[in-house]
Amino acid sequence: MTVKFEKYQGTGNDFIMIDNRKYGLGKSNTSLIEHLCNRKFGIGADGLILLQEKMSYDFEMVYFNSDGRESTMCGNGGRCLVKFAHQLGIVKDTCSFLAIDGPHDAFIARDGVVSLKMKDVEFIERDGENYVLNTGSPHYVIFVKEVGSLPLVAEAKKIRYSQRFAKEGINVNFVEITGNGEILVRTYERGVEDETLSCGTGVVASALALAYRSGEKFNSVKIKVPGGRLAVDFEEGDGVFRNVHLIGPAEKTFEGMVEI
Repeated sequence: MTVKFEKYQGTGNDFIMIDNRKYGLGKSNTSLIEHLCNRKFGIGADGLILLQEKMSYDFEMVYFNSDGRESTMCGNGGRCLVKFAHQLGIVKDTCSFLAIDGPHDAFIARDGVVSLKMKDVEFIERDGENYVLNTGSPHYVIFVKEVGSLPLVAEAKKIRYSQRFAKEGINVNFVEITGNGEILVRTYERGVEDETLSCGTGVVASALALAYRSGEKFNSVKIKVPGGRLAVDFEEGDGVFRNVHLIGPAEKTFEGMVEI
């Protein structure tokens, strides 16, 4: 079967998009998805996303990491999928879709920037000087002084493969607070098992951990990742973060056909 795909990227986090309304691809072919995401022998991507029909929603998002396994919510992938759905003519400027962690609303601005509403975060665990929280995917947040020079993969694996997290895995974020009103974030993603240029749920986790850590009242954080810039807006009350939005660009890079 010949399948059409499109490639999208959001601040360097790249995804294979397939309109699965046409093909009915299943979720269980792990080796195929892993092959398609392979940068040497396949198309190459951090993940693969299927767009599917879903009653009461504009569409459904089914996300797979590059290891071929269906995974939890991907923020940058969600933003890219919104642009993909827009390009297909399924939605206009606003949409509502279902992902593995529940419903999401999104808005596409005139400049193409996508604002994606994320899940509420009701609990942040403090682990010494570090933070553990779930923003649709599980994250570990560590604040450091110089994130650019950090041997990220080696340090992240100490957390990712620790006794507590080895089985289910966890994404590990290293955050530097700058003096110009933004934070720098680098992320190691489980399932990719490497650093990615950007991680949407990771920058959300980093922004909320910053707010929790500071104890100050603010509702927006600017983030610089290796692949570009994002923003996270939110409201906080009684320790619960609501109306959390991940905001940033999402762009199509190319399209093609692949034999499956």
